[in-house]
Amino acid sequence: MTNEELKLLVESNARTAQAILDSMVEARLEREELREGTERVQQAMGILQDAVLRLTNVQEGMAKWLNSLDEDRPTILRRLIAIENKVDRLLEK
Repeated sequence: MTNEELKLLVESNARTAQAILDSMVEARLEREELREGTERVQQAMGILQDAVLRLTNVQEGMAKWLNSLDEDRPTILRRLIAIENKVDRLLEK
């Protein structure tokens, strides 16, 4: 091999090595971006899970509240009927 051929071979190898290094840097940056994206998704999922939990608690509270209203209705209805009966008796006199 001549000096010129060696020089061309060295330059070619240097370009190949640089391309490999550039590719490695690019791959590392992509991994970092993916990692950051994954962290943001995990944070968003945490916020969403918290919101769902709070919504579930609100729904349970509303269900209990509505149930207690239903439990009170017979008592209120009985009292109203008792009052109605008293008024009827008073009107009959």
